[in-house]
Amino acid sequence: MANAEHGGGAGGAFAGGGAGTVRARLKVARAALWLIVAVLAVRQVAAVLGTPKGDRLTDLETWVGPDGVLHVKGSLYDSTQFTGTPFGGLVLKPLTRAAEQALGWGWTFGTLLLVVALGVVAARALPPPVSRRTSLLAAPVAISVLMLSLPVRNTLHLGQTSIIPVLLVLLGCFVAREERAAGALIGLAAALQPTVLLFAPLLWFTGRRRAAVSAGITFATCTALAWVAMADDSHTYWVHHLGGVGLGGPADDLANQSLHGALLRLGVEGPLEIGLFLVVGAGVAVLGLRRAVRYAKGGQLLLAVAITGCAAVAVSPTTWQHQLLWVLLAVVGRVGRRASDRYMWPVAVIIVMTLPARMVIPNTGVLQPVRDNIVLLAAVAAATVVPFLSRASEHHRSPVPTDYAPPVPARFGRVPLLPFLRRVLTRPNLLLELMLIRVTYAAYQRVRLAATGGTTTGGRPAAEAHGHQIHGVEKFLHIDVESWVNHTVVKIDWMRDFFDVYYTSFHFVVPLTVLGVLYWRRPVDYRWARASLGFATLLALVGFWLYPLAPPRLMPGLGVIDTVHGVQDFSKPDYGTLTALTNQYAAMPSLHFGWSLWCGLVIAVVARKWWVRGLGVLHPLFTVSAIVATGNHWVLDAAGGGVVVLAGFGLSYVLMGPRARVGVGVGVAGRGGVRVGGVGEGVLR
Repeated sequence: MANAEHGGGAGGAFAGGGAGTVRARLKVARAALWLIVAVLAVRQVAAVLGTPKGDRLTDLETWVGPDGVLHVKGSLYDSTQFTGTPFGGLVLKPLTRAAEQALGWGWTFGTLLLVVALGVVAARALPPPVSRRTSLLAAPVAISVLMLSLPVRNTLHLGQTSIIPVLLVLLGCFVAREERAAGALIGLAAALQPTVLLFAPLLWFTGRRRAAVSAGITFATCTALAWVAMADDSHTYWVHHLGGVGLGGPADDLANQSLHGALLRLGVEGPLEIGLFLVVGAGVAVLGLRRAVRYAKGGQLLLAVAITGCAAVAVSPTTWQHQLLWVLLAVVGRVGRRASDRYMWPVAVIIVMTLPARMVIPNTGVLQPVRDNIVLLAAVAAATVVPFLSRASEHHRSPVPTDYAPPVPARFGRVPLLPFLRRVLTRPNLLLELMLIRVTYAAYQRVRLAATGGTTTGGRPAAEAHGHQIHGVEKFLHIDVESWVNHTVVKIDWMRDFFDVYYTSFHFVVPLTVLGVLYWRRPVDYRWARASLGFATLLALVGFWLYPLAPPRLMPGLGVIDTVHGVQDFSKPDYGTLTALTNQYAAMPSLHFGWSLWCGLVIAVVARKWWVRGLGVLHPLFTVSAIVATGNHWVLDAAGGGVVVLAGFGLSYVLMGPRARVGVGVGVAGRGGVRVGGVGEGVLR
C-alpha cells in the first residue's frame, strides 16, 4: 500500500464520482479485503488442524508434549530439539500444562491473533502523510500478505513463537509512548531472539537513549534470571552452542537462511568459515545500522526497523524459516524514480517470502547457490544495497508519471471493460518482467502436474480414453493423418532430425525472441502481445485440467513412433530428461502450436516488411508439422491451440481495449523516456 500510494498510475478504482460514491466504494473494498483475511485465516486453521496429529505443531509437541523437552529434568538442549534461549524455556516451563491442553485450536488461534496484531501495528506505522484510503486498506492488506508468507505458514505448522519478538519490537517502536517501556519491550524480544539487540544501537543513535538503555537492562535481567534458574542450560546455549548453532537441525540446512548457514553450504568450514562469518556479519550489521539510522532520522522508522531486522537475519548463527518476517517488512521501502519501477521491490519481496525458492529460481546448477540462499540474499540486499528513496527525494512522493497511449475508438462502447488497464508507452521494468515470467511458468508447470494428481503418469486411463475419443473424431472427419505422417518422416533421416530439433528448441526460442524484440523496440506492442499470450496460456491450463489427453506417441496399439525419445515401453514410458517433470497428458490444446500461432499473428500485425511477415507465417506451419510428425500431438490439438490463442487476443481486446496505434523508436525523448511514432517503427519491419 505504501508503494502504490502516489504511484502515478492510471485512475484507480476510487477515481471519479462524488464523495459519497468514493466512500461507498471504499467501504466495499475494505469489506472485501477483510473477507479475504477471514478466508485466509480459515484456510490456515484448516491446513493446520487437517494435518495428521503427528505431523502438525511438531515443535510445540517437542517442547510441551508428554515427552517434550520442557518436562525433562536434564538440559533443555540434550536433544537439540529446543532452539529457544534459556529465558524462553524459563517462560514456557510454567505454561507446560496449559500448553498441552491448548495444542491445536488454542495455539493456532492465538498465533493468528498475533498475526492480526502484527499487521495492524505495521499498517499504523506507515510514515505520514498517509491518505485515508491507505490507512483503511493497509491493515487487511498487510494481514493477508503476512498469512500468505512462508514464515507465518511455517510458524503455524510447527507451533513456533517467532512472531512474538517481531511484534514486541513493533510495539516498542510505534505503540509504547514512554521510552523505558519501549526499551523494555525490545529487551524482552532480545531475550527471546538475541540478535534483536541490534535495535539497541538503532535506538541510541536516533536519540532514544533511555529506550536503548532500558532494552539492554531488560535483556541482561532476563538472561541473568534464566542463568540463575538454569545455569547449565544457559552455559550450553551461550557458550557451547554460540547463540544457537547446532540447535534445531544441522547449521548447513537449507532452512537456515543466515550467513553462517550459507557459508557452510558453500563448503567453507573451520576457522576460515568462522572468520568470514564474523567479518562479513560485522560489515552487514554496521552498514545496515548506518542505513537504518539515516532512514529513521528521515522519517521512515518502519523502513529502518525492517533494515535492522534484515541485518539481524543475516548475522544470527541460525535463522530458521519461521524467523524471517523481518524481510517481509522491507516491502514498505520505495525504490525507483519512475512510477512503473515502483512495484519492482515490493513484488520481489512478496514473491521471495511467499513462494518456494524452486518456483522463483530455475533448477539449474549454476543458479543453485542463489536458489538455496534467496531469502538471505534478499535480507542482505535490503540491509546494505537496495537504494530506498529518502523522503527528501523529489521522487519519493511524486515519481515520474507513466505515459499512456491515446485511447483507440472501439467498435463496442463497453470496451475496454477495465479502463484502468490503459496502454502504457514506456517499457516495463525488466527485472520485474523476468521475475513474473519465471513465477508464471513455474505455476504453469505445477498446474500441468496437478491436473493428473501431481505425477507425470497420473491420469493415464482417462488420458488414453480421451485419446481414443479424439482419434475417433478425426477418423470421422478424415483428418487422422498422424500415423501416416509419422511413419513417412521416420524413413527420411534429415527430415526426422529437422522436426525433432524444431519441436524441442523453437517452442521457447521463438516466443522469447519475439517478446525480447518487442520489449526493446516496441513497448506498447509488447504489453499487448504479452497480455494476449498470458490469457491464451491460462485458458490452455483449464483445458489441461479438464481434459487430460494422451498424445499419439503414448497411445498403445496405434503404432506411432516417438521420434524424440525413442520407441516407448508402455508399461514404463520413457519421457526423456527434458520432460521428466511435466505432465505428458497435457496435450489438448497444443501450446506448441498455440504459442507458434501467437508468434505468427504478432509478427504479421507488427512487421511491415513482407519477408518478415512470411517468416512469421512459416513458424506455425513448421510447428504443426513438427508436433504431428514427432507423434506429440493430434491434429485436433493444434485446432485447440488456435482456439485458445484467438480467445487470448479477444480477451485482451475486451478487457484492455484495442491495440494502441503508436510505436516506440530507437531514440528516447521527453520526461517518460519515449518518443511516440508511427506503427512501422522498430526492428520488426
